[in-house]
Amino acid sequence: MEVTIIGIDPGSRKTGYGIIRCIGNKNIYLTSGHFAGNAKNPGDRLQKIFTDIQKIITEYQPHEAAIEQIFMHQNPGSALKLGQARGAAIVALGLPVAEYSARQVKQSVVGYGAAKKDQVQHMVQRLLNISTKLQADEADALAIALCHAHSRLCPQGFARKHNRRKTSWRNFKVSL
Repeated sequence: MEVTIIGIDPGSRKTGYGIIRCIGNKNIYLTSGHFAGNAKNPGDRLQKIFTDIQKIITEYQPHEAAIEQIFMHQNPGSALKLGQARGAAIVALGLPVAEYSARQVKQSVVGYGAAKKDQVQHMVQRLLNISTKLQADEADALAIALCHAHSRLCPQGFARKHNRRKTSWRNFKVSL
């Protein structure tokens, strides 16, 4: 089955996007980039995110979408702005949207949940056979799309691996 997936890395200044096509367990790079919100007015920035994503959706017609979850910043104002950009992107997509934490994305693509940005960029280029250097926002968006593609292949294993129940050594019992 052939499925086209768009990954979105939301940001108030730059929103990255990446589109891949999945045929079985093979992932093919289609396009990626970012939208720069240069307007000073927040409403204009959000409108630009919305219209730019809709243009991409119209051109590539993805079947599924994935976006990065918000993590709490030290500055609540930054988290609010990021949430607004994320909301504009989700509404523009007009598709069911899967959400993944940054740790889930890194674990899925690099194999290590605390991987650095350059490690993610490198693995995205390797996995999608991209020879040109990717910008951080578009590499992150492609990583989100890849994470979603991987979770489609084994949804139970992916969810189980990342939602483990916390245990303690106090519960450990030796059986003789």
